[in-house]
Formats: sequence, C-alpha cells, structure tokens
Amino acid sequence: MRMSQQGSDPRLVFEGRGLTKRYGHVTALDGTDFELRAGEVIAIIGDNGAGKSTLIKVLSGAIRPDEGELRLDGAPVHFKGPLDARAKGIETVYQELAVAPALDITANLFLGRELRRKGALGRVLGMLDKRAMREKAVEHMETLRFNIPAIGNPVEVLSGGQRQGVAVARAGAFASKLVIMDEPTAALGVRESGQVLDLIRTIRDRGLPVILISHNMPHVFEIADRIHIQRLGRRVALTSPKEHTMQEAVAIMTGAVPAPTPAAAA
Repeated sequence: MRMSQQGSDPRLVFEGRGLTKRYGHVTALDGTDFELRAGEVIAIIGDNGAGKSTLIKVLSGAIRPDEGELRLDGAPVHFKGPLDARAKGIETVYQELAVAPALDITANLFLGRELRRKGALGRVLGMLDKRAMREKAVEHMETLRFNIPAIGNPVEVLSGGQRQGVAVARAGAFASKLVIMDEPTAALGVRESGQVLDLIRTIRDRGLPVILISHNMPHVFEIADRIHIQRLGRRVALTSPKEHTMQEAVAIMTGAVPAPTPAAAA
C-alpha cells in the first residue's frame, strides 16, 4: 500500500491543520489534518468514535476547535457558527433532513433566503416574489437533472430519496465554495440512493467540491475521488479507490492493518 507525500497544492479549496477538540477527558479530534481540492468528491470514513461527526461539525462551523486552523482558499477563517460558514459559501446537508414537510419544494429551496418583491411591496410590506422563486427553483432543478413530480408539491408527499434530493439541491443552489454531506444516502433504497449519488456528481461537475461522510463503502468507492480515513480522532490515511481496495480501506479504518505512513495528501 502506498501513500503520496504532501506538498503545496494550489488546488486546495478548504483545509484544516492540527484540528483538536476535547470534551472533558475525551479527545474527539486529536490534531487532525484535512484537505479538499477543487473539483473533487472527498469521502470521510471511520469506525464509530473515530471523530468523523466532530470533524464535520468543525468544518461546517457548528463547533469551534480547541486548537488548529481552518483555511478557505488559502486564507484563515474562524466560524462562530454555521451561518458564518454559510456566508463563506459552505452549505451542509445533515443526516437529519432540515426540510419543512408542509411547504412545497420552492419554499423549501428558499427557506430562510426568500426573495422579496421589488420596491415598497417587498421593502416595506415584506411581500415575497413567489414567481421569481418558482422560476429559479425550476431552473435549478433542471440544471441538476433532478426529476420531481411537480415543483408545487409539498415535500411531505415526496419519497425519502426525493426529500433528500431537495435538501441536496438546496445546498447546491446556494453554495459558492463547497458542499458538505453527512450520510446523504442513509435509510434510502438502492434506486433512491442512486439518484442522490447522481445529484452529487452533477454538483461536482458544475464546479463545487463535495465532502461526503458515509458508512456505505460501495457508495464511497463508486463516487469518491479521494478517501480520508479517520481513526481515534486522527487522520490515519488519505488514499483513493485507485490506490486501495475496499477491503484494504476497511482494514486501515478498523486498525486491522497498520496505516500507511505518512498520512498525507494523496
């Protein structure tokens, strides 16, 4: 098993250096490094307790690390919360879908970012420009090649895969730097998982890099360009489906075999 040496990479969009997070006597992150390149899907894998969720919360601005640094496009960034990360162009799709079931697809896409009508109607009376939002929603769904029964349908009548697709599409619509996805195919069937994976590919192909957390190893090896392997709060390997087999990656992840050294950017 081989591992490439780390060096300066002008393609880096988002990176973390020495990320550490402690909860009392428990160290959830122990000096973890992370790098996301332009135009890639990078998967983060690890066993339970590896620190994956904590790493994603740090990257998405949900929690602040005790030590370490985040850099976006080479410049240090400090997130006070998820809204700070969102303002920097980072959108996150969480495992627990943040959709409003009673609202239609358009309203969910623009939830919290509604467009107001021009002039006094919007500025003073706060009236929404429903036509503009609907047109933009249709345009965005067509760009993503995401098939839905009708844009005016309430989300509660959609299948699980379609609901997840709405959440993914919303992230792709508003992200300008990158999209983070936490277990986007969890609890979905084979067909619906395939639709979500196709959406991820489309977002990547449109120029937005994607960070993917998944326990589904076949999905990881199907879609990921590189794989970040986390164990006991640290990154122990950074590889790709071309460098390691699925069985080898699982063995590294669980500690069944020694991790390649150094654990650096592939």
